[in-house]
Amino acid sequence: MAFLSKKSMHKAPILGFSVFLIPFLAFSYDGPLYDFTAYTECKSVPEKPLYNGGIFKDQAPLTQHRISTSSDGSYTPALILQNLDQNTMYCFSIWVKIRGADSTLVTASLMANNNSTYDCVGTVLAKSGCWSFLKGGFILDSPSSVSILYFQGTTDKRINVAIASASVQPFTEQQWRTNQQYIINTERKRAVTIHVSDSHGDRLQGASITIEQISKDFPFGSAIARTILGNLPYQNWFVERFNAAVFENELKWYATEPEQGKVNYTIPDQMLEFVLANQIVARGHNIFWEDPKYNPAWVRDLTGPALKAAVSSRIQSLMSKYKEEFIHWDVSNEMLHFDFYEERLGPDATLHFYKTAHEADPLASLFLNEFNVVETCSDVNTTVDTYIDKIRELERGGSSMNGVGLESHFSKPNLPLMRAILDKLATLKLPIWLTEVDISNKFDKETQAIYLEQVLREGFSHPAVDGIMLWTAIHPNGCYQMCLTDSNLQNLPAGDTVDRLLKEWETGEANGLTDDHGSYSFFAFLGEYRVRVQYGNRTTNSTLSLSQSDETKHFNIQL
Repeated sequence: MAFLSKKSMHKAPILGFSVFLIPFLAFSYDGPLYDFTAYTECKSVPEKPLYNGGIFKDQAPLTQHRISTSSDGSYTPALILQNLDQNTMYCFSIWVKIRGADSTLVTASLMANNNSTYDCVGTVLAKSGCWSFLKGGFILDSPSSVSILYFQGTTDKRINVAIASASVQPFTEQQWRTNQQYIINTERKRAVTIHVSDSHGDRLQGASITIEQISKDFPFGSAIARTILGNLPYQNWFVERFNAAVFENELKWYATEPEQGKVNYTIPDQMLEFVLANQIVARGHNIFWEDPKYNPAWVRDLTGPALKAAVSSRIQSLMSKYKEEFIHWDVSNEMLHFDFYEERLGPDATLHFYKTAHEADPLASLFLNEFNVVETCSDVNTTVDTYIDKIRELERGGSSMNGVGLESHFSKPNLPLMRAILDKLATLKLPIWLTEVDISNKFDKETQAIYLEQVLREGFSHPAVDGIMLWTAIHPNGCYQMCLTDSNLQNLPAGDTVDRLLKEWETGEANGLTDDHGSYSFFAFLGEYRVRVQYGNRTTNSTLSLSQSDETKHFNIQL
């Protein structure tokens, strides 16, 4: 299944001089346009290379090499790359076919001539007898005159890996940012024309118009904890910034029913009251956590019918209590890493969870939620194809799967790899949310802020991402990995980054006069707007809603 953003379909990926055509904004750009194309089906014949091969486009035929990467004498296909630059985004793709096994994980790795090795820059679950699409990327820490990009299956020497339609496309940092901004302008904004007329339908020139954004369409929020209750400064700080929230731990089973039969929703009730009073949407996190250590002790002691009864009671209690209150539920948390319930209740346990949750709250979107899908490709439990296969397996079983949750606990981000993984996930045609974004505390606070900005820009500028949640709930002893503020709600570097991006991604207030056609046009972020029109001694106030569309929004106001 191929995916290409509907906004990017008219901009075929090419090199050279291009012009971005955006309402009220057209500018020249001499560089590559990013290609969001991805495939997840195995094909009898490989597709043509993206970007016409990129740096390989003038090399016909493409020279492939085989190198030995182990002491057992086995060889693997490789591409030789010359004169790679530091801090350049290298996007690559290739088609892979294997022999000697029904399927295997093929990993792309990079060796640079400064003895640097990048163990995983892309993966694909390749199948025998057909071609599978591997898409990845990398950024070098230092220049390399000669580098080797190689593609390796398992250590089984009987497995042979073949490659075809290779492409490597570099983007400078500025080119990457330009491509990001183009998607933001086309996916997160919309053109608007306001027409002002009198009661006879005659257009009014020179009418004064003031537009003010009063809410944002894109959900951007953070985790909160019980520490926000009764803390008015924290509440005000949160409401000023975010339009979405998720409860860090307060809805988890160990929090709501620490002892069997003693269910207590007092704390989440109070937290929900806060978010609803401030018109903030909330994600439900989570119904079940597959990691045994995060289940109540009494649940870990149950087996068979007793565990099945407890699970059913948990779903019915939680979902009936909060029916239609939460926009999402993370039904199964981290099931690719752990299998507490399926090990005890059978392979269809998760499928039952989704069916039961959907019956209890049909309007809520039901998510899988997992870590190390988009952060890295080094975790063999959660490669992008593994995640896609699990979601499709649940869909085939009849589950009401509505969303893809990517926890996004990052160390140093590999942005071209992150984008490639999002491209592949987009083939599912399901909402994708970055659900628990933070940066590891092994970095200093300034570095955390730099990496956070990279991740947030990448998420906001990908057309398949529908929401972003930070994992920055405040506690007396700090936050999980990264805080936005200190204990006095004074911004840390990461907080400055968030505030700056929130300001950048809003329209704010705009003023102007209607032209000789009685019209005023502007380009604005999606969301709700208050519109004030004044002509002479006549004034009117209206509200305007901007949802995603390729078409200009026309809005008529009569004085």
